[in-house]
Amino acid sequence: MNEEKKTIHVATYDTMADWEVGHATAHLRSGRFHRDGTGYEIVMVGLTRDPVTSMGGLRITPGLTLDELTPERSALLILPGADLWDLGDSLAPFARTARAFLDAGVPVAAICGATAGLAREGLLDGRAHTSGAMEYLQAQEGYSGAGHYVEADAVTDGDLVTAGPTEPVAFAREIFRRLDVSRPEVIDAWYRLFARSDASAYEVLVSA
Repeated sequence: MNEEKKTIHVATYDTMADWEVGHATAHLRSGRFHRDGTGYEIVMVGLTRDPVTSMGGLRITPGLTLDELTPERSALLILPGADLWDLGDSLAPFARTARAFLDAGVPVAAICGATAGLAREGLLDGRAHTSGAMEYLQAQEGYSGAGHYVEADAVTDGDLVTAGPTEPVAFAREIFRRLDVSRPEVIDAWYRLFARSDASAYEVLVSA
């Protein structure tokens, strides 16, 4: 992979649910168990470079602004949930950026409230997807993708990954699969270890 494509961009805004992306970003950055043994650079992207405060009280300073972000220099855009997704349209620019990424063939991963933002943008209407509940998405203006809703912990359809708020480990699993960071059996073992505390999975990981 081109070095400039070894960057993961994480949307960053006030009230972001920091725990929803931690499994994915930590393991993507470390490179542990990756096929090539190297990790990704993680860059936080905000509407501005002003610090934001996550739902967990973390103070985060974006390294990039949304208008500086281009799909061509990214391997993936991650959209965490946040209270703000349900409190108006202030985060709509991130959903529009997700559209630009998908149009360019660059993956997007959205979890929790971010799926509502994508629903309002019309990005779920023709793609298999999931969220906290179908009723949650049906309440979003402009959403007409109920026929593509899947009752699952996390769903990947082409370049789009979605998950509900209680599934950060499955969300990470789907991201790893989409980026093909490890062999399928290694990703499965990672999931079994972190989602189910399956000690037998550790043997697969240490021998990877």
